[in-house]
Amino acid sequence: MSVIICPGVHPPELTQDFLDGIGKLLNLKQVYVFPTRQFPAYSALHLLNFLSTQAWAQGSQLQHCTLRSLVLIGFSAGVVGAMGAAQVLPSLGVQVKALIALDGWGVPLLGNFPIHRVSHDRFTDWSSTLWGRSDASFYADPAVAHLDLWRSPQTVSGWTNQALDSASTARSSYGETQYPTTAAQFLKHLLLHYQEAEVAPTA
Repeated sequence: MSVIICPGVHPPELTQDFLDGIGKLLNLKQVYVFPTRQFPAYSALHLLNFLSTQAWAQGSQLQHCTLRSLVLIGFSAGVVGAMGAAQVLPSLGVQVKALIALDGWGVPLLGNFPIHRVSHDRFTDWSSTLWGRSDASFYADPAVAHLDLWRSPQTVSGWTNQALDSASTARSSYGETQYPTTAAQFLKHLLLHYQEAEVAPTA
């Protein structure tokens, strides 16, 4: 399984900070960062071309290399490109295991694959449901600045609607059961889940 990072419109140093923040928790081996200094962050076409270029660099077509199954992580405008590419990739023989949208407010989240939201505040999390469904999600509480969610997810505390471990302490908020965690821990939980599903034996 490969992880595709789709940054937004911001200094590239923030993406490296993001990778450092989650990298301390999880050993990601197959990570590809879409170069938004060269291409528009919101362009699914450029993202697909980038992935094809990476596949050919491995001497194989897209569906026959390490990029044959993906988790896409998009931030802000990068959610647009990630969502658009995720709609096309299955027709190229690539399995989209999940899409994780960090502050993808206003982007319709629709697809035949798991979709997760990570938001910098509760309002963004709640209002994003108007644009499509979501599986497990996270929002920061207290709220943080939009860019801080990307810059340092390991310092962003908040709530998820999924228990990450058996010791999680639940609370009820607006009729929903919630569990405390950090944005980075939530991302780690998701990526480990999809990695384990990748190697699990099939019946």
